[in-house]
Amino acid sequence: MVISVEKFSNLYSKLDNHLHHHPLPHQSEALSASLQAFQSDVSNYMNQLWVDSRSGSEILSLAWVLRCLGLLPAINKAFAKLLVDIDYPVGNWEVAAVDEYLSCSLSLLELFNSIASSLAYLGQARLPLAHALSLVENSPSSAIEHLKPIQPRSLDKDFRKGETKEYGKENIYSGKEWVIHEALIAMKSIGFWVCGIVLTGLCSDGKPYLEMRKSVGGLVFSSFVELDSSLYEIIMEKGAILKEIKELNDAVDCLLAALATGKHSEAAEELQGKLEISEKLLEELQKEVDHLFSEVLDGRNKMVDCLRDWKQ
Repeated sequence: MVISVEKFSNLYSKLDNHLHHHPLPHQSEALSASLQAFQSDVSNYMNQLWVDSRSGSEILSLAWVLRCLGLLPAINKAFAKLLVDIDYPVGNWEVAAVDEYLSCSLSLLELFNSIASSLAYLGQARLPLAHALSLVENSPSSAIEHLKPIQPRSLDKDFRKGETKEYGKENIYSGKEWVIHEALIAMKSIGFWVCGIVLTGLCSDGKPYLEMRKSVGGLVFSSFVELDSSLYEIIMEKGAILKEIKELNDAVDCLLAALATGKHSEAAEELQGKLEISEKLLEELQKEVDHLFSEVLDGRNKMVDCLRDWKQ
């Protein structure tokens, strides 16, 4: 949920005179059309992820999780376009919309921190395996001591605390405020849903996804419903462990068995390959999470600055 307020401010200043002297005809129809265009963009992004999932991209893999995170900047781009289409600078937003945006973006920052902690945990969990591989040839018994499957990261008991609040239920919206409210609901819902998926995979625990799933009850995109239903079935039937983590643990078991027979070369190479693949994907995921965190934080700061300037 990122808003490039500085960019929008420049666009608004250029369009301000034209739009005030030439108001949109049939504004309610125009606003509805703009919202529908935003929703169509969101639906297309969701549909592409669903198509990718059906065409061979294994759900609950690091590569697929990375594609899920790609939904966030894509949907933000659609939201930025919506703001320009309806000519509604943040300085004109009602208090409820500003509060909703700032509250939801703060929740996203907290979720990104949780994801970063989970990534750090997996990074640390890989170190004993890499060390074990260095001992295989000269000290197989020592290698066995370090060859432990990666255990799921335990989640805090107060996970998701305070994040299920539904904003704006007590308010009645109209006009541009209604458009912004509807768009923010979609952005919040998908943002939380994506973060839930990421945390569920990294922690091998279905709780984050199941909790975040509660926040998307209002989304009716057919592609989202189909994808979410498939994901739910997979987690309920097979569990929440990521493909790469399962493969690492399987490779550990294979190497342990091979060390007992003395013929461990192939098994060691297999584990080494799995470690390298997981390392690369975890680094890409960390890079994307860091980027999203910076973008959200920057958007919040620019919004506050922009509001302060308009008030002055």
